Amino acid sequence: MESGEAESGEVESRAYAITVAYDGTRFAGWQIQPNGLSVQQLLAEGISKVLGHGVVVQGSGRTDAGVHAEGQVAAFTTSAWGHPSDRLVRAINGHLPRDISVLNCRRVVLGFDPIRQATGKRYRYTIRNSSVPDPLRYQYHWWIPRVLDVAGMVAGASKLIGTHDFKGFETLGSPRKTSVRTVRKLEVREVVRLGGRELWVEIEADGFLYNMVRNIAGALVEIGKGRFSPAWLETLLEGRERDSESQTAPARGLCLMRVDYPESVFLEEASS
Repeated sequence: MESGEAESGEVESRAYAITVAYDGTRFAGWQIQPNGLSVQQLLAEGISKVLGHGVVVQGSGRTDAGVHAEGQVAAFTTSAWGHPSDRLVRAINGHLPRDISVLNCRRVVLGFDPIRQATGKRYRYTIRNSSVPDPLRYQYHWWIPRVLDVAGMVAGASKLIGTHDFKGFETLGSPRKTSVRTVRKLEVREVVRLGGRELWVEIEADGFLYNMVRNIAGALVEIGKGRFSPAWLETLLEGRERDSESQTAPARGLCLMRVDYPESVFLEEASS
């Protein structure tokens, strides 16, 4: 008899957390919606086929149309699975399109909430900064042929580390109780790629406002172009309003890399 299986043959209710990667190019975003295909919808359909019943799949947060993920976390509950968690990975992937993949699965405490119990997230925004375009990754970066001042962007990024009111980097949309967030890390890294370079804007925080990462990336590009000094970002923080001179970076360059949780929510190690 499998662990967790009652004498009657029924399995106790179990909660699972899965780590999901996806190419967001053809999706209307993570969240189920009436007028577009979503990642959440296809995941729910695939998991339901494995378990034999409908499921509610809750993600750690929404990603917009065109945004990608390497480390989205989603959760669901079932009493129809009494096998090891790692077998769910292969089973679910067998019912998913090739632009969505479950990377690992593990049991979590019942009532696990992937949004409220997250302690932090990490995003990467990728800029192709080269006169030579990259035809293999054009859906995953923002191509800017003009040479950007990376030192200026690094100096600007340092202004945003710490606890601040990031209302000036929020696009109107989802209402929040507070726009104060703590940015734990914000780096601009250079990576050699296909005869040119990529700039990775890596940002880790306890939470993010709507379009916060894309707005930060757009502001850093303005500094890189020489339109503003790094101190301009302090002005945006103090003003608490979106600057019409700053653009929102395109969705295709953004990728959710990781979501963090306290170890106490996991009942087993990740399997894949």
